[in-house]
Amino acid sequence: MLLGIAHASEALEQAWPPFVLVAGLLLLGELAGADGLFEAAASHLVRIPAGPAVTLIASLGLVALVTAVLNLDTSAVFLTPVLIAVARRRGLAEAPFLYGAVFMANASSLFLPGSNLTNLLVLSGRHRSGLAFLIEMLPAALAATAVTAAGVVAIHRRALTALAPAHGGTPLPVRAGPGLLGAVLAAALMLALGNPALPVFALALALLAWRASRSGAAALRDGLRALGLPVLGSLFLLSVGLGIAARSGLIPLGWLRSAGEPATAGVAAVASVAVNNLPAAVLMSSTGGLHPQALLIGLNAGPNLAVTGSLAVLLWWRAARAAGTRPSALAYSRQGVLLAPAAILAALLAAGLL
Repeated sequence: MLLGIAHASEALEQAWPPFVLVAGLLLLGELAGADGLFEAAASHLVRIPAGPAVTLIASLGLVALVTAVLNLDTSAVFLTPVLIAVARRRGLAEAPFLYGAVFMANASSLFLPGSNLTNLLVLSGRHRSGLAFLIEMLPAALAATAVTAAGVVAIHRRALTALAPAHGGTPLPVRAGPGLLGAVLAAALMLALGNPALPVFALALALLAWRASRSGAAALRDGLRALGLPVLGSLFLLSVGLGIAARSGLIPLGWLRSAGEPATAGVAAVASVAVNNLPAAVLMSSTGGLHPQALLIGLNAGPNLAVTGSLAVLLWWRAARAAGTRPSALAYSRQGVLLAPAAILAALLAAGLL
């Protein structure tokens, strides 16, 4: 009985900080969207005086930047409609921008602990600063990001051959409001602190209250809607449950301790699409003794294999449908089966694990 309580306590202790952090980052993303930051970025992207491939690469670069600073879930929610809008305004095929948004969000989530919930779940209890994590994971993160961007361009090369003139008009200004302030402060907190969950969440609540005092109760409703509480809560409960099961020995994964880095990354990728990468992160990191870098690489890039891989993909699907597109799970996996293994291999090589 006491042992079961101890396992439950450990699972809760591991799971709550990442979920609190992502809730804060989603709130900050809502504030940034309300400030028009993402629309301003789109207005600059459509004016790039270059061809479709360059426009796509620039758009993917924006996804990577927002993912690193504000989490891949925030990126999936707020940048998916932005990239779709860029394609439409330039008269380009939507597919490269639609699927590129989510593939890049997953692949570029290795830069900071807060870039992906899985990073925090695997690092639970280690209290490493974001700067130390960045230094260690930078080669792998850059490799996964670059290979995925190149892969998306290569897969959609035929759709990117048509000439598309740059969109005219004056670009929208970047407003210095709560959204921009929150993004800068959140990035600083994630770099400086080992566990930035509560500070970032408190920052988001304070800025949301500031916005509500000026704009009314609608700001609070928009913030709650951005959280997607049913999905986030369900994944939290599943993560805690699998954490308890792993600590109780109900799911034996001890054999992975003797596996090499490629095998660890591969199993993590498969586990991600089987049960989602957040529960998979809790399950595999609870075992202990696994290769942490390889585990993170598999959990972050692996979800590009199938739409079941990460919370970001579920949020991307909802955002894409809301923007008037029809994403396909089959088309996603046809591309992901090429992109995910390439990104994982490149990241492992860059990290020196092979």
